[in-house]
Amino acid sequence: MSLLKKVEEARAELDAQGQDPWSARLGDALHGVDAISTAALLDLLREPETTGNARRLAAVMRSLHFIPIKSRRLMPGGRAGNTVTRGWARPIREIKSASTVKPFNTSTSLIGGY
Repeated sequence: MSLLKKVEEARAELDAQGQDPWSARLGDALHGVDAISTAALLDLLREPETTGNARRLAAVMRSLHFIPIKSRRLMPGGRAGNTVTRGWARPIREIKSASTVKPFNTSTSLIGGY
């Protein structure tokens, strides 16, 4: 079997599952974790720090209901330095769905009350 056919079969298998393989690994590893850096997550997955991997990780983390953050606390000794790193945190408050947000009233005018 050629390499191209193996790749096509693997892609078809992933599409059939509908879920990234990282999702299960991260779901188990992040049980009880409130915040973690993107670099630490890629180390946990043993993947290189590339833009493509970070984007793939972002999709998985959003599906696990984490929110993106920028923090100095995620770096060792980060409170004293000027280093800011990106990471992920569990939301403190419940995330509102779009259906609970009131729609904008278009019947009122915004210009001068007319």
